[in-house]
Amino acid sequence: MSVLGYSTGAIALGDFSRAIALLSRYTFSAIELSALRMTEVAPLIEALPTLDLSRYSYISFHAPSAFVVEEEEPLIELLRALPEQWPIVLHPDAIHNPASWESLAGRLAIENMDRRKGTGRSAAELKDFFAILPDAKMCLDLGHARQVDSSMVGAYQLLTTFSDRIVQLHISEVDTFNRHDLISSAAELAFSQVRKFIPSHAAIVLESRVKESEILSEAEKVWRILNVEDDAEFRESFFAKAS
Repeated sequence: MSVLGYSTGAIALGDFSRAIALLSRYTFSAIELSALRMTEVAPLIEALPTLDLSRYSYISFHAPSAFVVEEEEPLIELLRALPEQWPIVLHPDAIHNPASWESLAGRLAIENMDRRKGTGRSAAELKDFFAILPDAKMCLDLGHARQVDSSMVGAYQLLTTFSDRIVQLHISEVDTFNRHDLISSAAELAFSQVRKFIPSHAAIVLESRVKESEILSEAEKVWRILNVEDDAEFRESFFAKAS
């Protein structure tokens, strides 16, 4: 696991410029540009030419978590402007007309949902979406999976069923109010139980809501969770402050 970073929404919700500035102080190699509300999409896409993202080997874009049916086609049109190599993380329950997304299917990363949602939570439920959009990839949210099934059997099923689709993992604690929080010791233990099933090519994106002072310590925590053997020299380089 060498491609790791943060979602901008975890660093500064709704303020991508501040998040990117804070993350530039570190040597993370992945970033997810988060636009969880419809009002955030156009400003972020319009700002892309001005953003220095050259340090990142993996970049993804998180589409809004909800939108009304009238906003679906305009959203799709906006998302077409993104670089083709960037995965677009999409909540399956937000989709109104699956056929409208076919032109972007190969760029989508469908995310498994938390327990408050009515679908998209389990491997069985997600199979229906991939049957409709067979070219879509997946973003597996370990926090969501643990909240839905604390035994981590559900996470195991997601990892093994969709291993060839998974391009990205979200990792954080998801509390009883469905908020992404700092990873607890109990979550650390749960996540470590399935680490050997995580595809080695998948980018790791932290969604833990962190203070500026917690950015590095939370990332190091994830490193410990997901790495069976700790390469101290590489770890020191990986988490070095950027010059």
